[in-house]
Amino acid sequence: MERLAEHLTDWIAAEVAAAGGSGAVFGLSGGIDSAVVAALAKRAFPHHTLGVIMPCHSDPQDAEDAAIVAHHFDVPACTVDLAPVYDLLLEQLAVTSTDLPDSRLATANLKPRLRMTTLYAYANQLDYRVLGTGNRSELAVGYFTKYGDGGADFLPLGSLVKGEVRDLARELGVPERVVTKPPSAGLWADQTDEAEMGLTYEELDAYLLTSEASPAVKAKVDAMHAASEHKRALPRIAPKPGA
Repeated sequence: MERLAEHLTDWIAAEVAAAGGSGAVFGLSGGIDSAVVAALAKRAFPHHTLGVIMPCHSDPQDAEDAAIVAHHFDVPACTVDLAPVYDLLLEQLAVTSTDLPDSRLATANLKPRLRMTTLYAYANQLDYRVLGTGNRSELAVGYFTKYGDGGADFLPLGSLVKGEVRDLARELGVPERVVTKPPSAGLWADQTDEAEMGLTYEELDAYLLTSEASPAVKAKVDAMHAASEHKRALPRIAPKPGA
């Protein structure tokens, strides 16, 4: 795992530099993925990192855990409360689009999209590049918001399944309370990744690593992968007539 940590640290430094960036900015959610990215970014850019804590009607423990991670790894961090902007946007949508059906997922997805906007605001101001926190397990089944937490310049954890991220977290010294907390995107109260996906990370990871799983798990993962293909691709470009 230390070799993996060194590899990812070097990769972050090289990719950010190649893209003309002078440092890295990332969201600090209080979860394990963002904690690992924070630790790696600090290694890659000891003096040019920024973690952004972005509560939006969130569980207060998430912000507390994010602050603990920032302090633990000596990562400069700031907090931007997105709740007022989120509430105003919902208000405006309700006023101008009264015929839209109520959708908890649609309104919840505004939160990661506001976080993406905030991260890029800092990236533009500081000449940093945005590090995403998505892992292979989430990417495979599309468990991320398009142009939200899926909007980043680089994905350091994109080739690691959730279990590998957890192992790396322990190697890096991520606080145990963060390592063991139930994974959640924090989209609504008591929301967890596994409950929303309808399968455990252990089942998903095993299928991705070995191609073996129960028929039910295979069918579910394959269906989620196919349905989310558009999230992993660049926008399609219409060809000219006759092309």
